[in-house]
Amino acid sequence: MTSIATILNQNSTHAEIFKLSGKLSSKIDIPSYVVGGYVRDALLNKKTNDIDIMVEGDAIKFSKKLAKELNVKKIVEFPEFSTVLIPYSEINIQIASARKESYRKKSRKPIVEMCSIEDDLSRRDFTINSMAASLMEKNFGEIYDPFSGIKDLQKELLITPLDPDTTFMDDPLRILRAIRFSAQLKFNLTSFIEDSIIRQKHGLEFISKERITEEIIKILKTDKPSIGFHLLKKLELLPLVFPELTTLGGIEIIDGQGHKDVFLHTLEVVDNAAAKTKKMKVRFAALLHDIAKPQTKRFYKGRGWTYYGHEDLGQHIIKKIAKRMKISNELRDYLMLLTKLHLRPIALAKEGVSDSAVRRVMLEAGEHIDDLMILCRADITTKNHKKIKEYLNNFDRVENMIKNVTLRDEIRNFKNPITGEMIMKEFNLKPCKDVGKIKNQIKEAIIDGKIKNDYLEALDYMKKIKI
Repeated sequence: MTSIATILNQNSTHAEIFKLSGKLSSKIDIPSYVVGGYVRDALLNKKTNDIDIMVEGDAIKFSKKLAKELNVKKIVEFPEFSTVLIPYSEINIQIASARKESYRKKSRKPIVEMCSIEDDLSRRDFTINSMAASLMEKNFGEIYDPFSGIKDLQKELLITPLDPDTTFMDDPLRILRAIRFSAQLKFNLTSFIEDSIIRQKHGLEFISKERITEEIIKILKTDKPSIGFHLLKKLELLPLVFPELTTLGGIEIIDGQGHKDVFLHTLEVVDNAAAKTKKMKVRFAALLHDIAKPQTKRFYKGRGWTYYGHEDLGQHIIKKIAKRMKISNELRDYLMLLTKLHLRPIALAKEGVSDSAVRRVMLEAGEHIDDLMILCRADITTKNHKKIKEYLNNFDRVENMIKNVTLRDEIRNFKNPITGEMIMKEFNLKPCKDVGKIKNQIKEAIIDGKIKNDYLEALDYMKKIKI
């Protein structure tokens, strides 16, 4: 039998958890195993700080005793699912009773039943996640692999332990997990699995928006997110999980003139962004930056195809997407901001652009100016090497201007030195539109370089304003 005892002992903190679990198993007669992703990643030589432990017995009882051994004062219990979270150092230890989970039609809440280790592993999503390594002292590290997960790891295949229709019916979210693992591990889906996904895809309608969004974000975090999104399109899942992306594909030709396939362009931009940064939110912005192009697409004779205003309309579409996907307000505002501004640095790259124009973009982008420039560079997808060089040189010039302006007046951290209260006192005003207008005049004067971002200069300028 295959053993990963050596691997389990490589990380001293993890080894301590495993050894204590094994001793506890012997003491209270509750067998324990490390399962799922940890075993998979150990066999792939990947590091992880998420430990899933399965016990054949009472998970809550086991967890309380293990937490005491680890000197953890507070644990998080989920009695309805027989699972417990133990936060230990920077490690999330999740302990669960061996269980079956299934979903009723039109219900998002699973039915949970206690079961044996064999049954527990059989209800998991893929064979590569259906392995367990013993934590008991007598056979520490021995792998229980009833569905040939090791073989599928070696073949780089994603296969369900049971009939795929049953697996996906029991938990439709596994459909998106198949896509995510395929992108993350660069493993292949068999045609048998793909056909089952297409048959069972409507089960996703009963999965919460939060869980779907979580999987989309995990796809964006992979080294090459386009793999996942191409699969979503191929397997007819986009209309169910991200309908706005379905409108991006295709090329229309009028008078012999076509345009870019916006879906393909978008995925190329996402991959470019992924190569430049690990920030998920920048990659998300890349996914949405041209989301309004289909609605703004127009053909003008002699000029060709245009997408005027797509950056403005894109903000409204993103607002709707964020509401449906339960995205935080902070992330929503970030995505809207970068979409709004993604064309501006191109204009800045022109010769003779003024410092005030640079300041305006920096002021609007604020702390996200660097992310905006990453997105702009990622947006270069032309195959013309001469144009690529030209664009990159232009962006280099813009970034140098940004640095120079930053050094000169610290506009990145702009804060109007004059408050609304000061304006109302000076002009004997109550709250009204004029207060905002005066404040904006002061801001514009600072941006245009007429006055410094200084309290005394701003105060003097304010006193000269006529209302």
